[in-house]
Amino acid sequence: MGGILERFSLKGQVAVVSGGSGPRFGSSVSEALAEAGATVVSASRSMDRNQAFAEQQRQRGYDVHAAQLDITDGDSIEALAAHVSGEFGGADILVNSAVVGRRGGWEEQTPEYWSHSAQGNMVGLFSMCKLFSTAMVERRRGSIINISSMYGVVANDPSLYEGTEMKQPPDYTFVKAGMINFTRYLANYLGGAGVRANCICPGGYADNQPAPFVDNYNKRVPLGRMMDNEDIKGAVVFLASDASQYVTGTSLMVDGGFTSL
Repeated sequence: MGGILERFSLKGQVAVVSGGSGPRFGSSVSEALAEAGATVVSASRSMDRNQAFAEQQRQRGYDVHAAQLDITDGDSIEALAAHVSGEFGGADILVNSAVVGRRGGWEEQTPEYWSHSAQGNMVGLFSMCKLFSTAMVERRRGSIINISSMYGVVANDPSLYEGTEMKQPPDYTFVKAGMINFTRYLANYLGGAGVRANCICPGGYADNQPAPFVDNYNKRVPLGRMMDNEDIKGAVVFLASDASQYVTGTSLMVDGGFTSL
């Protein structure tokens, strides 16, 4: 085994990132894995944006490829798994970053909307983990990283939204909490085959929110600011790499201390 910095390297490994070109977390995750040496398959619903992102990363000297994925569509997930297996020999790292919805508050959301959310955020997540873990189990190594949220650990704070028209979607909290316990299940079920499963729980991401929200949030979080594109990168590389080879079933809070209060 090499020195500690060598253990963070992902050279020679294949990483699949759902929602991999997304502006909130996906693109940061894909960049981080590529910068650490992995071959990255960025899988997203918007192929135009996905291909532009992959080309941008290749111009930077990184091995990034675009692939089509709709996590609400089982056939799309199966096609992606077959493509990665045939083209790259399977994935060593799977990051589930894609999310469906996040629309409307308690008053606006309907049972029909929840069914749509569940099709991607629950059924899609299950299918991604099941299909991509197969090759990991055969090789007896692999890392699954699910992008949850601090709102999977604590309830949302309504005071943050005072002075704005923003609303926290109830399905998001439900899905992200379930993702954490599902990750524990994966860790226990797949651990004997050398496959690790962990969650990252990010805090609020700076995305041109209304000034009152940003001010409320910054006052609430110990580090005094919202997340930016760089803040999730170290956590992803750590959990994907051999630097965390004895870490599984955990939820890593990347929230500026929000949940420590």
